[in-house]
Amino acid sequence: MKRRVVKTLMWLSTALLACLLVTGIMIWNFGGQDHAKNSDCIIVLGAAAYGTEPSPVFKERIKHAIALFQKGEASMIIFTGGRGDGTSHAESEVGAAFAVSEGVSKASILTETRSRTTHQNLAEAKALMDATGLRTSIIVSDPLHLKRASVMARDLGISAVTSPTTTSRYRSLKTKFGFLLREIYFYHHYAVTGD
Repeated sequence: MKRRVVKTLMWLSTALLACLLVTGIMIWNFGGQDHAKNSDCIIVLGAAAYGTEPSPVFKERIKHAIALFQKGEASMIIFTGGRGDGTSHAESEVGAAFAVSEGVSKASILTETRSRTTHQNLAEAKALMDATGLRTSIIVSDPLHLKRASVMARDLGISAVTSPTTTSRYRSLKTKFGFLLREIYFYHHYAVTGD
């Protein structure tokens, strides 16, 4: 009896590890591909802001969105992200201000200031798209973030392709591995809870 239990546990452990490995490979490979194509708007997923300055991670997302905008891939940029605990400005406001300082016109920018999570970022972006008649989008974030974001966008009914930041701050193997582990967890968390 004990031997059967041990054997069953070993098989379950092996299956779980295999599942996690496959998910990790899927997330890694998806983030390595740029699917950008001409769309109505670019959705920039929020990241931390320090006062009126975007964090290094957020700044690279913003810069990539600006590059896509300047190439003519979209005529609008949607910045997402509300205020973090103890912060004075919403992430989206900081992102928009940075884009304007880089030459993007205010008329080409939409912001939402309520979201705190990736799913909320996308839900709020969808509301803005619906309100302004925007139908297609390019989601911009760090490479390893995009698989989960693309699944969420699909589930929310957003017509979207993805474009990873080419200058992600997650460059070393250590930082990439940490980000990957986090995304494997949150990918499965979303699959189970829908949040």
